[in-house]
Amino acid sequence: MTLWFTASLWVILFLLQVSGVPLHYFAIYPGRVGGLFGILTAPLVHGGYIHLLANSITLVVLGSALLYGYPRSAKIVVPVVYLGTGLLVWLFARPAYHLGASGLSFGIFFFVLIIGALRRDRLAVALSMAVFFLYSGMIWGVLPNEPHISFESHIFGALIGSALAFLLKNKDPRPPQLHYDWEGEDDDDDAEWERFTK
Repeated sequence: MTLWFTASLWVILFLLQVSGVPLHYFAIYPGRVGGLFGILTAPLVHGGYIHLLANSITLVVLGSALLYGYPRSAKIVVPVVYLGTGLLVWLFARPAYHLGASGLSFGIFFFVLIIGALRRDRLAVALSMAVFFLYSGMIWGVLPNEPHISFESHIFGALIGSALAFLLKNKDPRPPQLHYDWEGEDDDDDAEWERFTK
């Protein structure tokens, strides 16, 4: 699923560059009625191949972690982060053209990171630690470091992903607890000893 979505981003970028259609037609421009269309299209459009390459690897890894660990939640997380981030950018971001799928990446990253701390089962913790190890630098991406980067998309995606982690922490079933044959033997031995000494 994530591979197909990411592959489609490359096809879209290629077609736009071949056709010569200006990218800002598909971007979000805050406060402009015409910019509302960008809520649907901006995550699908990137400024160039380097921009898209950076987002592609992140989307594949984080998207796979989301779908593998939280298949039920993913059906809510992806559309809510996708549309919610765009809407908040349109409402509150600085007046500039905003495009790219980084808001979606940040939303998924913060969802997987935080839900692992909330659920605390082995799979959730493992996925949380994995995405933190691979992409902990994304945490600083919510700050306005560079003027040409839409940090607003980053921070709004992060906020929505974090909120969804709290709301959906029990949406997916927890993995079954493994029980080994030797577990509980100490309790049985203690009970037997008490009977013997009475």
